[in-house]
Amino acid sequence: MAIISKSPKVWFERINGSKNMLWLLGMFSFLETIILPVPIELILIPLMAANKQRIWLLATITTLGCLIASLVGYSVGLLLFTSVGTWFINVTGMQESFQAFQLFFDQYGFAAIIAMGILPIPFPIAMITAGISGYPVLLFLLAALIARGLRYYGLAWLVYRFGNRVLLLWKRHALFTSLIGGVIVLLIALGLQALTRLMM
Repeated sequence: MAIISKSPKVWFERINGSKNMLWLLGMFSFLETIILPVPIELILIPLMAANKQRIWLLATITTLGCLIASLVGYSVGLLLFTSVGTWFINVTGMQESFQAFQLFFDQYGFAAIIAMGILPIPFPIAMITAGISGYPVLLFLLAALIARGLRYYGLAWLVYRFGNRVLLLWKRHALFTSLIGGVIVLLIALGLQALTRLMM
């Protein structure tokens, strides 16, 4: 697909030079969340560095694009899993990851969705699984908002503070940072779940 073959630099130049920058960023966030195999940070960090006066708006648009995509993925799991959902999982080769996450989700629910939104694991797995299980859509969207909000607003703060150097740091430490952040948030979420059970 031509849309997938474009380099991050081409995407950055196209979005940054367009009067429809916010719409294009939202579209790219939507596609990256569902299927596009290009981390949005490669475009988002330079875009934020070049538009610091709108950096929080860029984080908001990126988060909204992700949430809309998450709702689409949830709907596929809820309504179209036997056709579209199964086809998507097979085409993307996520069968093993999907089966493993189902067990994780059955045990941890809300915390599992948050962890998937931060860890470097395809988020469509969480979307479809939540839909299949009939998990409350508002709770699903809240978990996705927390996870992706931490990711994008945290990135905005770093770029606001340190500028374009964040891109180099992200390339070097993205996996490690995502793993640490995901584990921390997961532990907090699990602690809150345990506290809720004790209070009930």
